[in-house]
Amino acid sequence: MLPVPGADLYYEVRGTGPVLIIGQSGEGDAGRSAAMVDRLVEHYTVVTYDRRGLSRTKVADPSAFVPPETHAEDVHHLLAALTDEPALMLGCSLGALYGLHLAAAHPGRLSVLIAHDPAVPGLLPPADRARIERTLTDVETAARAGDWRAAVAKVTAATGLDPANMRTESGVTTVPMTADRAANMTYYLTNDVAGLRRDTLGPAEILTATATTRIIPAAGADSTRAWNHQCATQLAAVLNAPLSEFPGGHNGNTAFPRAFAARTHELLTS
Repeated sequence: MLPVPGADLYYEVRGTGPVLIIGQSGEGDAGRSAAMVDRLVEHYTVVTYDRRGLSRTKVADPSAFVPPETHAEDVHHLLAALTDEPALMLGCSLGALYGLHLAAAHPGRLSVLIAHDPAVPGLLPPADRARIERTLTDVETAARAGDWRAAVAKVTAATGLDPANMRTESGVTTVPMTADRAANMTYYLTNDVAGLRRDTLGPAEILTATATTRIIPAAGADSTRAWNHQCATQLAAVLNAPLSEFPGGHNGNTAFPRAFAARTHELLTS
């Protein structure tokens, strides 16, 4: 546990080598994408953690709104406690948004950030941003009304995930919806989606961050229907960089853990 302003962060550290912190998507906590982490620990000291509001992390005021900037500060404090060197980061969806905020606010904290299917509304053209803001408002409204399953269905549609046709690597099984995961889902769909909807991070801040951080825009091969894929394409345009493709869709880190880990290592060492 690490005390940070207003919370005690739960985190896990595995492996040896350069520090690689993983910013999870959705309701993901420190245990998410464990199969992927199993493949990365032979090359990196992998750090995973429970965001505020999730699982074992304790917050002083559970009802307090947590903006993306605060989530980014939590990552900053965690890395500062673990290493004096610039760290590597794999950020997925929301995790990529928090990584971009971190890189902009704390130059030199990250040496490389892989932004996979980044959830960054500020990169979208006005009409597309307005559309996704309406979707996120619908998600939050449904979740606050107590119907988190309907809210999940809206998120699933927006991120291009089709449970009936979801490809996975051999041996990958669906994670059951436990009571703890349902609680995490509710918090994510209300608090974190609210922060995402209001976020204003845009090209100017991202370009500033590139002075000290190599940002790699990335997207899932199967996530072309996700609004996050459009954000990744826009990020690549802002950076004048190629869009790196990962196996699977928006949830490739859990559906294709072996291939996703291999692709992560390839990009971090290229």
